Amino acid sequence: MCMLKDYNDTDPADFVLRENKLREMFEYFGHGAYIEIPFRANWAGKFVHFGEGCYANFNLTLVDDTHIFIGDHTMLGPCVTIATATHPLSSVLRQKGAQYNKPVHIGNNCFIVSGVTILPGVSIGDDTVIGAGSVVTKDIPSSVLAYGNPCRVIGSIDENDERFYDGGKAD
Repeated sequence: MCMLKDYNDTDPADFVLRENKLREMFEYFGHGAYIEIPFRANWAGKFVHFGEGCYANFNLTLVDDTHIFIGDHTMLGPCVTIATATHPLSSVLRQKGAQYNKPVHIGNNCFIVSGVTILPGVSIGDDTVIGAGSVVTKDIPSSVLAYGNPCRVIGSIDENDERFYDGGKAD
């Protein structure tokens, strides 16, 4: 994981060096994407597809034992964890080191707010917002606001949300 340490030791103002390091580490790292340091990952992004224009705030943790797909223009708040690895319920199997992995898919134009944990095998649709502190245990559809533990759909995101925000402010 020397590459990951090297990335975390880079100067935050050296955008070119940082992007080049992430392109070496990740399976795919999109143009204009950015990850704040510190960043943690089991495999330094080896199985991660990080879309065009994506942004991840500090303390992103990826349990990237298999593929993680993050769509274009998705934003990840501070302290987000995305996990693909899991273990059997049986303690006998866990003692033998049994583990299995399920890919995670996050759509385009999503906002995953701070402190969210996304569990193995979950898919989140395009244009969806996952509220702070949520634990996402099941698939979440497109164009919704979802939050809680476990995370659940609270409402839809529609054309009114393009005009009004923060309690009624107009764009």
